[in-house]
Amino acid sequence: MPTRQRHTEELPAAVSMTPSELARAIGRFDGDTSAMVTAAVRTAERAFKELDACYDVIDKASETGQAIAARLGALLTAEAEEDIGPELDALEAVSDRVRDTDRARLLLHRVLGQEEAAKRALPAVCRLAASDLPSLPSSYTDDAGFDDLMAMAAREEELAPRLREVHAERLRRVAAHLVRVVEQAAARGFADEAFARETLQEAHRAYELWLHCLAERRRDLG
Repeated sequence: MPTRQRHTEELPAAVSMTPSELARAIGRFDGDTSAMVTAAVRTAERAFKELDACYDVIDKASETGQAIAARLGALLTAEAEEDIGPELDALEAVSDRVRDTDRARLLLHRVLGQEEAAKRALPAVCRLAASDLPSLPSSYTDDAGFDDLMAMAAREEELAPRLREVHAERLRRVAAHLVRVVEQAAARGFADEAFARETLQEAHRAYELWLHCLAERRRDLG
């Protein structure tokens, strides 16, 4: 439901107060119930207008976050490592803009006597560690020993195709995880501070893991 439509439908509930409740909320009007109701409606309208402005920021943050996630996917595929960090920095800036609305949203929801809609159950932020990735094949991990360096070199050459496959898979998994985490944050518009912070921290960890995997591949394959 569009935000403005939802707010319009919530307006009657926001002002369905007794005269005494209205008096306490917006001041006394010497028994003028009509004036109190009018003032309450105007107060609610202003509050909803301010909330709309806050939710516009959140909606824009969600759109921008999704666009950043798409760019990250392309940059990771192209292995444009120097361009990925700035995109994550831009994501932090998007989240910061939403944080600027936090106090206003909290206050406005209190004025309207309702819990903020963002206080809903949020999914857990999945972690990805190096130990979750497939192990790199190596002659050093073979159960059988080697009599000389020539035999070891031959075994390394035999393992080379599999090594390339595993390096590619490790990079693919980490890249997919990084993009998925950013999409998860963007889908909720960074509206929940703790969830946004946790997802962005995991995005940075995933980026560091991706760089580590890239360095390992270069070490092994050149």
